[in-house]
Amino acid sequence: MTQAPLTVYLAAPRGFCAGVDRAIEIVEQALALYGAPIYVRHEIVHNRWVVEDLRAKGVVFVDEVDEVPAGGITVFSAHGISEKVENDAKLRALPIIDATCPLVTKVHNQARRYEREGYEIILIGHEGHPEVEGTSGRVSKVYLVENIADVAALEVATPDKLSYVTQTTLSVDDTKSIIAALKERFPSIHGPDTRDICYATQNRQQAVKELAKQVELLLVVGSANSSNSNRLRDLGTECGIPAYLIDDATDINPTWLNGITKIGLTAGASAPELLVERVVKFLETLRVVTVEPFKVVEENVAFNLPPEVRSQPFKDRLKA
Repeated sequence: MTQAPLTVYLAAPRGFCAGVDRAIEIVEQALALYGAPIYVRHEIVHNRWVVEDLRAKGVVFVDEVDEVPAGGITVFSAHGISEKVENDAKLRALPIIDATCPLVTKVHNQARRYEREGYEIILIGHEGHPEVEGTSGRVSKVYLVENIADVAALEVATPDKLSYVTQTTLSVDDTKSIIAALKERFPSIHGPDTRDICYATQNRQQAVKELAKQVELLLVVGSANSSNSNRLRDLGTECGIPAYLIDDATDINPTWLNGITKIGLTAGASAPELLVERVVKFLETLRVVTVEPFKVVEENVAFNLPPEVRSQPFKDRLKA
């Protein structure tokens, strides 16, 4: 039986944010300026396709800087790093290029300022996420909370002098609830509300909320270890429609589409547009497809590249 045509609504914005664009461009420019290998601590961004593409071009991904050979050009990922990791690299005199997203650096600076002012710091985020590890490692101590239950169980030394910062890739709605719980329990606490959740995360979540009103199913292109991609999938489910996180088109189960005529398609902030295009092409092999843009917010943010990839400051060191 021939199935009805399929309308695919393409969320906008979707895919790469300015911080991810900048991080990948830093690695590409480092390869062009200095040649392979370039060493990157952890995944430059959380996307399997991006990592494998860069690896094929001569990037070596390492867990820690002590795996980098002497003199190896070392890039820190977009998620940011702790002060200890930075110092370890400096002690080895490694040529460093920092690809930390400027919005993550802003959170680091806020945490340090709160600490200098004598506040204890609560970090809203997911345990084990590289961004959380980096922020935690920029101050002497943080209390990590992931949900409202953590807030209820929290024991702090100075309840009248508390501040909070957040991971940049969280669910906006969940974070608002956690902040409300913190303020109810610790009325004098202060922090930036959800302003530390990056513009791209908020915009992509808002697009999914609007998209969910129009479609019967949501596909989110993004890797399983991408926090912001997982939040988009979760948001679709919370909005009452089936939602699936897929690395690429090969993850799609055609039975998901049975009886479906309207699909929403978006991508996490670390997923390249090429993968979205491949999803559309795959859907076109199954049904007659009409693609409709679904713009919610206009984005025009861009971040400058660091000086290490706008000139060649390490060239002489590499020749030595």
